Amino acid sequence: MKSNTVFKRAYNRGLARLTHYALGADIGSEPSWSEALSVSRTTVRAIFSAFAAGKLIAYDGRRKALLRHAVAADFYPEVETERVGAIVEKQFMQWILHGDCKPGQQINALELSRQFGVSPSAVRDYLNRFPRYGLLERRPSGSWVFKGFTEDFAAELCEVRAMFELRSALRFISLADEEPAWAELARIRNDHLALLEDAETRFTDFSALDERFHRCINDASRNRFIVGFYDVISMIFHYHYQWNKRDERQRNIVAMHEHLAYVDALQRRDASAVAQSCNAHMATARLTLMASIPRGGEALDPGCSQSVSGLFAGGGRSQGSPRHGRGARNS
Repeated sequence: MKSNTVFKRAYNRGLARLTHYALGADIGSEPSWSEALSVSRTTVRAIFSAFAAGKLIAYDGRRKALLRHAVAADFYPEVETERVGAIVEKQFMQWILHGDCKPGQQINALELSRQFGVSPSAVRDYLNRFPRYGLLERRPSGSWVFKGFTEDFAAELCEVRAMFELRSALRFISLADEEPAWAELARIRNDHLALLEDAETRFTDFSALDERFHRCINDASRNRFIVGFYDVISMIFHYHYQWNKRDERQRNIVAMHEHLAYVDALQRRDASAVAQSCNAHMATARLTLMASIPRGGEALDPGCSQSVSGLFAGGGRSQGSPRHGRGARNS
């Protein structure tokens, strides 16, 4: 199943890559495609065979001539290309966001696996990422327990997150034009603008959009440790997002404007502007988070005055962050 999913994801990326070639042109060698898609040459050969079977390319000796560009029907559905881990993550975050999880509450992996429609081992593999951070504790019985986190934990989290985010953002602007991340970033920008227009009534939708934006940036790092660390960020965000609704609309609107300034810098491939917008966003996020945590080292609980979502939403508008609207330039 894993290898089949890898093939389907790579196949879809390959279809998108075909758009960069003119009809009749040679699409290039196996090594070049292997590097571009980050898969083995064996997988590339399987992709080329599938292209030929679908009348997308034709072999002419060592040349592989493009016969036609891909259409929507050629792509595998997204549900078939999603990794099991990603499915578990989405389902778990929705369970956290809409559930009634409190510190000390037990989590039954078997019950969650039934609810999510995945194997118990997939849920256990996902939950196993968190005990080392003190967010979950595994009991001898095999169940899991939610834990809180302290001021020191939050400070360390902010510091590491800022380093990883900036590293990922600078890696993002070095991506080739055909990388799918650019198209996703453009969609994210448009979704921010659309959400801003309906912010009075749809501001709660920002949760998913915020996670999607920062996930897009962190995935560009191509670093398994950075990508894995973002699971911790997502969990904290979704967990604490549910508790505090005070000033939620204004906080989310402010964060969307910061995001748009950040996106504009990325789309311009302006390293200086990227660093400035990223650091400003991380700094205001840290201030908001630290202000929300009770002093004295006690664990954060649902009664605190502000939400940890400030860590991810930015919490406030940094100076110089521009206001955006539909007419903003799409650099």
